[in-house]
Amino acid sequence: MSTPESQPTSEDAASVSKKAAKKEAAKQEKLRRRQEQEALAAATRSLAVDDEQDPLAANYGDVPLNEIQSKTVEDVSRWNTSENRSVLIRGRAQTIRAVGKNMAFVVVRERGFTVQCVATVQPDTVSRQMVKYVAGLSRESIIDIEGVVSVPSVEIKGTTQQVEVQVRKLYCVSKAAVLPINIEDAARSDAEIEKALQAGEKLVRVNQDTRLNNRVLDFRTPANQGIFRIQSQVGTIFRQFLLSEGFFEIHTPKLIAGSSEGGAAVFRLDYKGQPACLAQSPQLHKQMAICGDFGRVFEIGGVYRAEDSYTHRHLCEFIGLDVEMEIKSHYSEVMDIVGRLFVTIFDTLNKTCEKELEAVGRQYPFEPLKYLPETLRLTFEEGIQMLKDAGIEVDPMGDLNTEAERKLGQLVLEKYGTEFYILHRYPLAVRPFYTMPCHDNPAYSNSFDVFIRGEEIISGAQRVHVPELLAERAQACGIELKTISTYIDAFRYGAPPHGGFGVGLERVVMLFCGLNNIRKTSLFPRDPLRIAP
Repeated sequence: MSTPESQPTSEDAASVSKKAAKKEAAKQEKLRRRQEQEALAAATRSLAVDDEQDPLAANYGDVPLNEIQSKTVEDVSRWNTSENRSVLIRGRAQTIRAVGKNMAFVVVRERGFTVQCVATVQPDTVSRQMVKYVAGLSRESIIDIEGVVSVPSVEIKGTTQQVEVQVRKLYCVSKAAVLPINIEDAARSDAEIEKALQAGEKLVRVNQDTRLNNRVLDFRTPANQGIFRIQSQVGTIFRQFLLSEGFFEIHTPKLIAGSSEGGAAVFRLDYKGQPACLAQSPQLHKQMAICGDFGRVFEIGGVYRAEDSYTHRHLCEFIGLDVEMEIKSHYSEVMDIVGRLFVTIFDTLNKTCEKELEAVGRQYPFEPLKYLPETLRLTFEEGIQMLKDAGIEVDPMGDLNTEAERKLGQLVLEKYGTEFYILHRYPLAVRPFYTMPCHDNPAYSNSFDVFIRGEEIISGAQRVHVPELLAERAQACGIELKTISTYIDAFRYGAPPHGGFGVGLERVVMLFCGLNNIRKTSLFPRDPLRIAP
C-alpha cells in the first residue's frame, strides 16, 4: 500500500499533462509540415497536366522572373465598404481554403491589413484548374490578384476589411517554401495556450529561440508589427522634440582608441596595428562637440557592450538615444529636458499608436504606463529612506541592485501614483569618472537615473569640464590617461559646464509596452550567445 508521500499530487499530474501536450503538439506540427509538402508536390504535378488543357490558363499561374513588371497596385488599407470596382492587389496568402472543386478562399495580408478573396468557377474567367491552383498555393506566398470588390451580406470574420474580392486573375509572384513556424502559432498569446491546455486542446507554443532563429517570419505577427512601428515612433518623437528645443543631430565614431565608460566590458579589436575598441557610448565625443561650441547635441546610433549578461534587459548591441547640452545655472536643466521629453513620448505614443498598442496587448497583455504630467524627482537619499522605511536594508553609499530598484518603483507607485520618475544625487563612487561631484558634498554627484516600471532606463549627469579634475577622476577609476588624452585635451581650451544622458531605445519600448524581454524589441538581437541572423 502506498504511503501518502509516494502518491502523485495534482501538481505532478498537471506537469505530466503539460509535457505530454507539448510533445503531442510538436508531433502534430511535424505531421502538418509533411502533409503540406506532399500536398504542394501533388498540386504541382496535377497542374502540369491540367494547365495544358485549360483555355483560361493565362488567368493564373507562377509569374516568371523576367515578366514581373511594375503595376499600379491598390492599397488595401484605404478601401471602404461602399466601393464596387475592379482592383489589383498584391500581398501574402495568409490562409487558403478550398470549398469543393468550384470555389477557393484566400485571405490576403498587406502590412497588417487583411481582405478575403474568393475564386469561383466562371465561364470566361475562372476554371476548375484555376481553383485547384489557388487551393494549392503555399501560405505566405506573394500573390497578385485582379478582381472586383463586392460587399457581402454577412459580416466577414477574421479580416480587417469588410469587403470581398471576386477573383478574376491570380498570379504567384514569389512562392513561399513550407514554413518552419506558422504565423498563427507565433502570434498566439501564452494566455490563449494555457486556456486551451486547461480545456484539453493542444496548441503549438513558439519559444523565443525558435522565433529569433526564424526572425523574418516572426516579424509578420501583429504584435511585432506593432512593436517595431512603436519603436520607430519613439525615435521620431525623440528627434523632433530635441530639434524643437534647439538641439541638432551629430554622428560620433564607433571605433575608438580606449574605453569610453571604464571597466573591461568592451569589444577589443586591431585597428591597422593599433589597439582599439567599439564605443560603449558616444559619451566622450558628444562632450567634445560641446567643447566645440555646438551648444546642444543629440545622437541616435549603435552602442556596444561586451557584457556577459544574460538578463531580460541587457544586449551586447543596442540603439542609444544620447543627449548633451550646456548648463547655464544648474544640472537640473538636464533633468527638465528628460522629464518633458519622455512625457511627450508617452503622450504621443498613446495618441498616435492606439492600434499598434492594441496589437501588442493582444499577444502580450499589459497595463498602460502610469506617469505624471510633471515628472517626479527624488534624491537618492530620499529613495534610500523609502526603502529603509519599508524594511529593506541597502548600502546608503552604494548602487541599487535590481531587486531594490523594483521595490523602490513599487513604493513610488503606491505613494505618488507614477511608474516614471527621476532619482538624482547618486553617490560619486558608483558613477563614471567624468561625473561632476556635488558642490555641497563631494561624496555625492550631480547625476541621476530614470526609471520606468521599477527598471532603470537612463543614466545622466553633469560632466566634469575641468581637465585636471577629469584626469584625477579617470586615474582613480583605473583608466589609462594615454587612451583618452585627446578627450582630456579638449577641455584645456575652455569648456562650458555641461551635462547629458543616454537611454537605450529597445529598453524604452520594452518597458512602455510592459514586455518581459528586451529581445522582443530588438530587430536582430545580439547577446553573448547570438550573432545571427
